[in-house]
Amino acid sequence: MDLVRAGRSPAELAEQFEPSEQTIRDWVAQAEANEGKRKDMLSSVEREILAKATAWFGREADTKPKNSSDS
Repeated sequence: MDLVRAGRSPAELAEQFEPSEQTIRDWVAQAEANEGKRKDMLSSVEREILAKATAWFGREADTKPKNSSDS
């Protein structure tokens, strides 16, 4: 992220460090979202909260007793 901010291009960094150019662009975008500079994607904290909520609701759906009419 700091290298991109310092003026290095994702293409140049991808060639030097081996992650793909798109991966570097994704990292930069995620860092900007985490800093509150982007509103078009979730921050890492927001994503973690949603993942935990999804897992919790999934467990709850599996533990609900079936109605006797469902048998």
